[in-house]
Amino acid sequence: MLGGDVVALWEVALSDGVYRIEFAHGTTTGKRVVYVNGKEVVRKDWMFKLVGRETFTVGEAETKAAINIEAVGGFAYEYSLDVDGKSLQKFIDNRAKTTETWLLRADGSDYRVVLEKDTMDVWCNGQKMDTTGEFVDDGTETFFTVGEHECCIKTTSGGKKKSGIIHHLLLDGEKIPASSTT
Repeated sequence: MLGGDVVALWEVALSDGVYRIEFAHGTTTGKRVVYVNGKEVVRKDWMFKLVGRETFTVGEAETKAAINIEAVGGFAYEYSLDVDGKSLQKFIDNRAKTTETWLLRADGSDYRVVLEKDTMDVWCNGQKMDTTGEFVDDGTETFFTVGEHECCIKTTSGGKKKSGIIHHLLLDGEKIPASSTT
């Protein structure tokens, strides 16, 4: 915790990384401070109105975010986070449909690879990767390197309407299981 007034904490997974958002709310001083990964991004002192909304951006793509502050009776407050215009839960649910994430270890280092299904952009540990794509008989293959390793994301049809399109990450030809977290 960064300060004694931190009242809410969220973790938001974006393509370029997982961001920790902390909100400090001094209900006696009117102070509002937003931290992203420990860095102060919003500070307001002596706010006479204790409820409202603080807006800021997160990540490389400057994704819009807002913390909503609502009174829930007496001197109690409720805090919620909106990301990209959606509640955090709706944002997470939507990302589960539009991205695929793999966590892998190679050469003693941990890597987080994210595929944005709509654009086919590939991110690794916060960096957008240079990729080469090609069409193959059963779909597409997108190639990139992680360290000294050849990676390929194979995109194929699941064959059934419900399974849709399937994405597999291969590291040096070995299949890496998808992560359950984004």
